[in-house]
Amino acid sequence: MKVLLDACVWGGAAGVLKDAGHDVEAVASWPADPGDEAILARAFEGSQVVVTLDKDFGELAIVRTVPHHGIVRLVALSAEAQGPAAVAALARYGADLARGAVVTVEPGRVRIRPADATDAT
Repeated sequence: MKVLLDACVWGGAAGVLKDAGHDVEAVASWPADPGDEAILARAFEGSQVVVTLDKDFGELAIVRTVPHHGIVRLVALSAEAQGPAAVAALARYGADLARGAVVTVEPGRVRIRPADATDAT
């Protein structure tokens, strides 16, 4: 799966995702962080799932209905747990993400907002 890793996610998560077979681009490798809306637009253009810690991506997708190809938000996870949690979410919810779902992963809990729910205002 094609993934765009937000700058706020632990840098080591990129290696974990790559080792799991994902095509990973990291915002941290860009010359400057262009902001959430530009990141989401670039991910959409590249058919990438955004992996982030930032709740603002959910607002962009749900409230402002900015188009996207899926968002995985990691909440309250240690840096070292972020990569494995993202890999597990992509493996289990890949089909939902491909349809534009927002998946929130917390210790002991996963919430999925399907694409049709993100289209509602």
